[in-house]
Amino acid sequence: MTDQSYYVQKAVHGVLTASGGVTALVPATSIADFGGVPTLFPSIIVGEAQIIDEGQRVDRSVVRVYLTLHLWTKEPSLNAVKKIGGAVRAALSGPMPALDGGYVLGDLRIDDTRYVRDPSGENGHGVVTLNALVGEA
Repeated sequence: MTDQSYYVQKAVHGVLTASGGVTALVPATSIADFGGVPTLFPSIIVGEAQIIDEGQRVDRSVVRVYLTLHLWTKEPSLNAVKKIGGAVRAALSGPMPALDGGYVLGDLRIDDTRYVRDPSGENGHGVVTLNALVGEA
């Protein structure tokens, strides 16, 4: 059985690639799950996740999924990556996406967005933490 974070990641990917505001800044083909600093810029890396039992039900059927997005641009400043962050926020503030796998999304929100300087000085980097409440359908 695939865990809930996969289905949250899949739904978020679908929202981002379907958003004209996001894809105007980042090509849909550059929104993916891959590791490290990307080779194509700009890009959004969807991937790292943490699942925490919410303790709301004895059967443990409700969990909190934290999903991390990494936003990347090829620029020494943070201007363009902040525009991408705004587009991501706008895309995820719409209707909640459906989940596959027999799960339902109870809540999806951005908990935190940080814009940090890449040590190389060549890239803009943003880190977005999503918070999703997931239950069994």
